[in-house]
Amino acid sequence: MQSKESLKKEALKNFSEYINSMKVRTLKNAGLAVIEDKREGASIWDITGERYIDCQTGSGIMNVGRHNKEIVRALKEALDTYDIGVFLWASRQKADLAKKLAEITPGDLKISLFGVGGGEAIDAALKLARGYTMRKEVIYTEKAYHGHTGFALSAIGKKAYREPFEPLIPGFKMVPFGDIDAIKNTITDDTAAVILEPVQGEGGIHIAPDGYLQEIRNICDQNETLLILDEIQTGFGRTGKMFASEHWGVVPDIMAVAKSLSGGIYPISATIFKEELNDFFLMNPFIHLSTFGGADLGCVVGLATIEFIQKNHLVEHAEEMGKRFRKGFDELLKAYPDFLLEVRQKGLMMGLQYTNESIGPRMSKKLADRNIMAIYTGNDPSVMRLMPPLVIRKEEVDYVLNALGESMQELSREKGIGLND
Repeated sequence: MQSKESLKKEALKNFSEYINSMKVRTLKNAGLAVIEDKREGASIWDITGERYIDCQTGSGIMNVGRHNKEIVRALKEALDTYDIGVFLWASRQKADLAKKLAEITPGDLKISLFGVGGGEAIDAALKLARGYTMRKEVIYTEKAYHGHTGFALSAIGKKAYREPFEPLIPGFKMVPFGDIDAIKNTITDDTAAVILEPVQGEGGIHIAPDGYLQEIRNICDQNETLLILDEIQTGFGRTGKMFASEHWGVVPDIMAVAKSLSGGIYPISATIFKEELNDFFLMNPFIHLSTFGGADLGCVVGLATIEFIQKNHLVEHAEEMGKRFRKGFDELLKAYPDFLLEVRQKGLMMGLQYTNESIGPRMSKKLADRNIMAIYTGNDPSVMRLMPPLVIRKEEVDYVLNALGESMQELSREKGIGLND
């Protein structure tokens, strides 16, 4: 019988050989070459039995916690009767989830088009915007992250993701995030939509400035341009509101959701939009299809996930735990100004801006040594993104904060940087 250490070694070897050796090398350097085994609440266990608090969560997939037993139970019960269903046919599961999404999303968002992942939801949103308006241009923002599929890739704000596949879909124009004048100067009579994240996740937890979304909403209305909000990372309680746009009282024309709608159990996404936009799909009912999008099993899981969030008041809990984190972050800002420059945060969507790019990877390793899974953002290694499950408990928040403090203290000793005690 193989030991747990040998099982782990074998799994990493096979992953390296048959999937991606560079990913394994990067994870090893960051101390995060974990082979997930048991998962529960805010924690995961390596196959060796080592426990970690998960502050990465697939960038917000696990809002209801790792391997949530209630969600698993809902799926198991559904499996006794259902399969994925046929995407062409109507089903009660699709109808029930669509109705629930219409009830909980802001304003008059009503109609849902289901998919499997976030990039697919963004593709559907952009196709709908172009098809409905019969316009070709799309405005997106620097550092934006909307996925790697066709239309979504054209709106991604990092050159390294786009350049190997150019030429991409024409008509996409990039502007700085948070710059109203840039939007005003770029929008034309042929602009179908403005697309953005209320809080940029992969870009480094950049939060929409106060008044920014409201003003973009006004500009779009004046120009009969659609506003698309990407709430794939920010949705379902992550920021202390059910959807981040509620912080600013802005209702988009189209909203894309995914990640945590899955409960971390079954992949599903949705593109939700105002009823008048549905005219395009009513005239073209089979113009955008997804074989596994809105699978009956996925819809059961999505509905159970929303009900778990509501029943357990996870939106309010995220706000409360976010405040607890913030108190600790403020203490770290005072104690370690040589390392920590700024904290950007909405609820449990948190970004630590370090003073230089080298600190992000080193802090990932230090935190891993203390059984915390956290990693720097893809667009900016100087920013660490912390997005733990919304079910995280007070004592787990305190453990993460203590680990951050100990890691910074240890790093300062290694580099001979003085502390501001």
